[in-house]
Amino acid sequence: MIVEIDFNSEEALYLQLCNQIIMGIAASRFREGDSLPSVRQLAELVGINMHTVNKAYTLLKQEGYVKVDRRRGAVIAVDADKARTLAQMRKELQVILAKGRCRNISKEEVSALIDEIYEDYK
Repeated sequence: MIVEIDFNSEEALYLQLCNQIIMGIAASRFREGDSLPSVRQLAELVGINMHTVNKAYTLLKQEGYVKVDRRRGAVIAVDADKARTLAQMRKELQVILAKGRCRNISKEEVSALIDEIYEDYK
């Protein structure tokens, strides 16, 4: 499992960890049913506190990316609720697009950026 945490980033460590796992799922590095390392193992591997990893796993569970199994620990289990996911994406994109609009970023530039990023997940 390759996770890159930027200790100099302003983004919280647990969010960085969540985002790395979500991007790993999107890029097919993690597949449905794959077990993630235990909280303790991942904390030692990355060099962060166990509570930080636990917080990330809890958030991933709440968002429907993992399930917690007593025997296997955290397991990739992507929630297939597409309508709910699209609604959440709309909400998040509204703010991101508003920020871009304030900086005079065109629709074409946004579209090109989305196409470029989406290619990473094929």
